[in-house]
Amino acid sequence: MVKYLDNNSGFNMWNANRAAAASNNTKPKSRFMNFLWWAIIFMGTWWLFSAWMRPAERAIPTEAENAIIATDVSNVSGREISSDKITANVRGLRISNIALADYPATSSADDASRVTLLGADGDFIEIGLNATGTTAPDAKTEWNIAGDKMSWRNSDGVIFNRDITTDGYLITITDTVENKTRHDISFAPYARIVRADKSTAAGVSTGAITNTNSRVRYVDWNKMSKKSYAYSTTNGFIGFADQYWETIANIKSPDQTMRVKSIGDKYMADAVSSSVTVAPNDSGIFTTTIFAGPRDQRILDAAATSIGGLDETIDYGWFWFLARPMLWMLNILNGFVMNYGVAIILLTILLRCLMWPLTRKSYTSSIAMQRMQPELQRIQKLYANDKARLQMEMMNLYRTHKTSPMSGCLPMLIQIPIFFALYKALLVSVQMRNANFLWIHDLAAMDPYFILPILMGATMWLQQYLQSPHTTKNNTNPNDPMAATGRVMKWLPVIFAVMFAWMPAGLVLYWTVSNIFGIFQTYIIKRQLNRK
Repeated sequence: MVKYLDNNSGFNMWNANRAAAASNNTKPKSRFMNFLWWAIIFMGTWWLFSAWMRPAERAIPTEAENAIIATDVSNVSGREISSDKITANVRGLRISNIALADYPATSSADDASRVTLLGADGDFIEIGLNATGTTAPDAKTEWNIAGDKMSWRNSDGVIFNRDITTDGYLITITDTVENKTRHDISFAPYARIVRADKSTAAGVSTGAITNTNSRVRYVDWNKMSKKSYAYSTTNGFIGFADQYWETIANIKSPDQTMRVKSIGDKYMADAVSSSVTVAPNDSGIFTTTIFAGPRDQRILDAAATSIGGLDETIDYGWFWFLARPMLWMLNILNGFVMNYGVAIILLTILLRCLMWPLTRKSYTSSIAMQRMQPELQRIQKLYANDKARLQMEMMNLYRTHKTSPMSGCLPMLIQIPIFFALYKALLVSVQMRNANFLWIHDLAAMDPYFILPILMGATMWLQQYLQSPHTTKNNTNPNDPMAATGRVMKWLPVIFAVMFAWMPAGLVLYWTVSNIFGIFQTYIIKRQLNRK
């Protein structure tokens, strides 16, 4: 960019016009105009500050919603359900304290606790039926429990049977209703998830998640705090997503209404299906499937056979087409080396090897640009007043040296999407959580000792030094825009080291290894060019 700020640029012409205006004693602005500008700046600043400090308007919960949150089910008989992946508590219609067997709560080897979803006081999933023409079980109903079966009979003689089965991270709830009355009864299945904790992570979509009409939507916590959201859909699911975990409920019935909102210090996502009529002496079957587990693409792909669209709930960002295969390759490499830090190093080397031809072309083009600078400056001075001839001569010069201004930018332009894709992949990868590498106990968190950011800054400076043209002070023009750019570029390693100090250690490891690879690559390319 700086090379365009030469003596013929519009920027310098603007500066010259300013200087000319000043030398011509241009009439200064009046005091009133100065006051007016300062008043506008003050009012704008005050408005922005007021908008920023204004407390968020929270959605007002209804009495029924407050009653749902306040319902005490501690006196309802409970039992435990489990699979090889989860254990959970069941009290009547509600399921809570879903512990994930394969995921320790901390990185400590002595800590036997597990990650628990809906483990806070008052958090739960409630699966039930809204009845018209009779009474359905509510959250405080005491069921008859016989093994894995639950049953309840109301005063009208309607029998409710509930069967709960588990398979991996899936919980399937099947309600069978037997109508023993002499009239039709309608039932509308519903599911609601209530939770309190507001888990956030920079760069990751967290909050409520819905799948309506085959479209996955995210509603973050702040938006829910301000207003409620409602959707109509033929089918889908509702739930909540954290950085590494998600809790989803899917009613196997058509024509649903879904809502997400805040209720006091709680957040609720619920869905209710259209009513189904059960004739006298007939029965109706209602099924709801719950997923409570990690946001692991392989696990979600397998669970999507039971809950359609579940495999699309991870937000990989704009460069998803790069992030997904990179994460897949990272898991493949980890399967061989059994360490994600080493897998990141191998993935970095693989990516840099694939970009080797482009990097070599960029560096040779940069050398050619440096060699043609004296001739380029001569042409610019010679044809300063003939823009058409200047452009033609510059194109001939580029053609002679077989280069172009954009050829040196190509590798950087390719690295940008790769960098952001890997950044997103590491952020959403549950495998990075508690992954050890040397002194680092969690590759998804920042380096606690800032060793990697310092190494990254040092290797970035060394790579920059090797790739920059070396000129003596006597040959350096202090007014040269390129020299000014060089002085600014020298600070980039320091700036990047500070910026990356709080980023995931896995990402900083990638950038550091990429710099080291670039240093050796520059050395090899230089030797090859010198031989020629």
